[in-house]
Amino acid sequence: MPAIWVVIPAAGQGSRYGAPVPKQYLTVAGQPLLAYALDTLMSHPSVSGGMVVLAGDDEYWPGWTEYAGKPLLTCVGGDSRAVSVLSGLKALPDEIRADEFVLVHDAARPNLCREDLDSLLERGRADPVGAILAAPVRDTLKRAGDDGGIDGTEPRARLWRAFTPQLFRRMQLARALEDAIKAGIDITDEAMAMERLDLRPLLVEGREDNFKVTTPADLARFEFELARR
Repeated sequence: MPAIWVVIPAAGQGSRYGAPVPKQYLTVAGQPLLAYALDTLMSHPSVSGGMVVLAGDDEYWPGWTEYAGKPLLTCVGGDSRAVSVLSGLKALPDEIRADEFVLVHDAARPNLCREDLDSLLERGRADPVGAILAAPVRDTLKRAGDDGGIDGTEPRARLWRAFTPQLFRRMQLARALEDAIKAGIDITDEAMAMERLDLRPLLVEGREDNFKVTTPADLARFEFELARR
């Protein structure tokens, strides 16, 4: 199978985290979180290059033009995830065909393991739509009322937590994102855009520790995970 490219949306400011720098540039053991995300992706033999989508005023980007011996390109994103990922897809080299698969991975999701990426690529490229890494919901879910009290318990059967990477064909994903943007829908992952077109991506179960750094506690958790390696 042909090698594929990965798009990494990194234009967000991480305002929920509250750090003085965007969270993808927070450092652990001397490296930014973005570097740990790139380590697993760019070292994979099926990945031939990466496109990092940056904010227009990004002053923290280290200026990498290659990573793990492969080309690492950049482009400018927008004010939403959909706009940024779409910008990344459009900026990919012309030789990446419309029907070729492309990975999308969060810049602040640093703990992706090689085995999960192997599984996603193997199963996702065999699916007509594509696939995402995810994990079944195992906690009991409560529905809250307006006053903060519990209104009920939600059944968790068939519920999954969506992770990245997510794997879709370049043009099909671009069209799905364009459709969501035109409709004014704030998508939270690429699969959501595909679902709006009545497409059904495959769920590929991955490790629970493929988490996104959103709070200081998440950063501490990654420091712990990194020390265990």
